[in-house]
Amino acid sequence: MLQRLDLSRVDLNLLVLFEAVERERHVGRAAKSLHLSPSAISHGLARLRRLLQDPLFLKHPKGVVPTERASELTAPIADVLQRVRGVLANAEAFDAQRSTRRFTIGAPDAVFTSLLPSLMGALAQQGPRIDLNVQNILPQQALASLDARQADLVIEPLEEVPPRFRASRLYDEDFAIAMRVGHPLGSKLTISRYCACSHVLVSGAGDPHGNVDVALEKLGRTRRVAATVPHFLLALALVAETDLLAAVPRLAAPHARRLGVALVEPPAPLSPLTRSSLSVIATESAMADAGVAWLFRLVASCATQGRRRRR
Repeated sequence: MLQRLDLSRVDLNLLVLFEAVERERHVGRAAKSLHLSPSAISHGLARLRRLLQDPLFLKHPKGVVPTERASELTAPIADVLQRVRGVLANAEAFDAQRSTRRFTIGAPDAVFTSLLPSLMGALAQQGPRIDLNVQNILPQQALASLDARQADLVIEPLEEVPPRFRASRLYDEDFAIAMRVGHPLGSKLTISRYCACSHVLVSGAGDPHGNVDVALEKLGRTRRVAATVPHFLLALALVAETDLLAAVPRLAAPHARRLGVALVEPPAPLSPLTRSSLSVIATESAMADAGVAWLFRLVASCATQGRRRRR
C-alpha cells in the first residue's frame, strides 16, 4: 500500500532516471542526457525494478522498450516530477527579465508561421534571455506530448480537454484554398470543380485522409489527394509550381504571397465545415510552474494582439 511506503527510502533521482530512459529508449543516451555513466543508469534501474517490482525496460536491438507497467507509470511519474520542479522553480520567484530558461512549444507549423514572429518580439522585450524550442506536433499527439513533458505548451485545434489540462481559446481558424497564380480554375470554385482537381494534403503521418475529406464525405463528395507533405510551407511551394490545390490556414497568407500563390474562398458548401478554434494548452501541474504560467499568458496575449491587427 502506498501509505505504508517509507518515503525516506525512495531516491527521487530514480524517478528522474526512469523519465530519461523512457524518453530516450536507450540506456547510453539516457546516461548522456543526465551526465551519468551507463553503469550508473543500470544500477539505478536495478534499484527501481526492485522498488516497483517490475522489469520496467526490456532489451531491444535498438535500445530498450518499456513494459506495460512502465507505460502505465510514465504519465504519473511525469506529473510528480513536474510538480516537484514547479515547487523548486517557485522557491525563487520567476523573473522573466533574468531567466535563462528554455521552453518547448508544440503546434502545427502553420501556427508558428503566424504566431512565432510576434511571440519572439515579445520575448525580446519581456524575457530577453529566454529561449524557445518549437516542435511540429499534430493534434492527435498534443496531449500525450504534454503528459510526457515533451512540450511545456501546445497550441492546437482541440475543443475539449480532460480536467488535468488547462486550455485558453486563442482564435478561430478557417481555411482557404491555395492555388498558383494563373491556375486554370480561376478564383471562383464550385464544389464539383474543386473535387475534380488533384490536391496536396498536409499530413505529418502521411495519411491521405484529412479534415477536408471528412467534410467532403458529409456532402457526399470525394477528392483525389495526389501528394501528402509534412508541412504547410512545403505544400505552398508545391502548389506554386503545379496545378495542385491545397487547403491551408488563412494565416498562411503572407507566405503564400511570397511564393506567388493565391488564396481563394472554398466552395460555399465546404466553407463552414473547415473552421476550428485554436487553444493554448498546458497540464495543470505544469501551470504550477510560474515560468510556464507566464509563457501561457504571453502566448495568449500575442494571439489576441495578432487577432486585433488582422481585423
